[in-house]
Amino acid sequence: MSSLATVTPIRPELAAVERQVADLDDGYTRIANELLEAVMAADLTARQLKVVLAVIRKTYGFGKKFDRITNTQIAMMTGIHHTHVCKAKNEMIAMSIIVTNGHAIGVNKVISEWNFEVSQVSESLAKTANKTLANLANGYKPTQLNTKETTQKKEKKETPLPPDGGDAGGEKLTARTKGSIDYESFLAAYNTEVGERLPHAVAVNEKRKRRLKKIIPQLKTPNVEGFRAYVRAFVHQAKPFYFGDNNTGWTADFDFLLRDDTLTGVREAKFADRGMA
Repeated sequence: MSSLATVTPIRPELAAVERQVADLDDGYTRIANELLEAVMAADLTARQLKVVLAVIRKTYGFGKKFDRITNTQIAMMTGIHHTHVCKAKNEMIAMSIIVTNGHAIGVNKVISEWNFEVSQVSESLAKTANKTLANLANGYKPTQLNTKETTQKKEKKETPLPPDGGDAGGEKLTARTKGSIDYESFLAAYNTEVGERLPHAVAVNEKRKRRLKKIIPQLKTPNVEGFRAYVRAFVHQAKPFYFGDNNTGWTADFDFLLRDDTLTGVREAKFADRGMA
C-alpha cells in the first residue's frame, strides 16, 4: 500500500524577502544644506539633475571637492547614455553649476555665480540652426536679385569707365562678393549635424573666422554644404572616444573640426574604429 507525501506550500508571508535598507553605517554624503537646496530649486532638466547628483555623489560622497569623473561612470550611475551625459554636463559647465579643475570636475559652491540664462541657449539652438538654414536657402529671392541688379547699375553709373571701355565697377563688386562668408551658416550646419552628440557652437569669434577662411578652400566642395558633408562624415566615422567616452570626459567640438589635421584625418578615415571592422 503506497502512501502519498503531503507537500505543505510555503506561505507567502514566510517566504524569504531581501530587503534593501539605506543606512548611514554604509556611508553617506556630507553636503551643505544651502547647496542641496539650491540644486533642488534650480531649473534643471531631468538629465541635468541626475548628472549633478552623480557629481555630488562622486565628490562629496568621498570627501572631495573635485574628482576625475568620466561620462561613462556617470552613465552607469544614472542610466543615461554617455552622449547625453556629455551634453548635460557641458550645459551645466556653461551655467557655472559644474566647474572644472584641470581634468577634474565638481559642483560650484558659489551659488551666486550660477547662470540659468545660458540654459535657454542650448534649448533653442536647433530652432536657431533651422532658421538660419532656412534664411540661407531663401537667400536668392527675386527681390534680392533685383537689389543686386540695382546695385550693379548704380556702380556702373557712378564709376567712370576706364579708357578701354571695361566695367571697373563690376570688377570691384565681384571681388567684394567673392570674399564674403556667412559664418553663422557654418555654425548652424555644424550644430545641425552633431545634434546632441557634441557641444554646440554659439558664437563666431575672430579665431574661428580665420580658421574657417583657411579650411573652406580645402573642402571637396568649398561652401557651407561641403562643410556640412565634412562634419557629417566625422560624426559617422569617429569612435566613441571623441564623443566623451574616455577617462577625461573630453569631447570634440567646433574648433576641433576646424583643424587641418582633423579634416585630413576624416579624408583618410583615421578616426574610424578599425577594431570593430
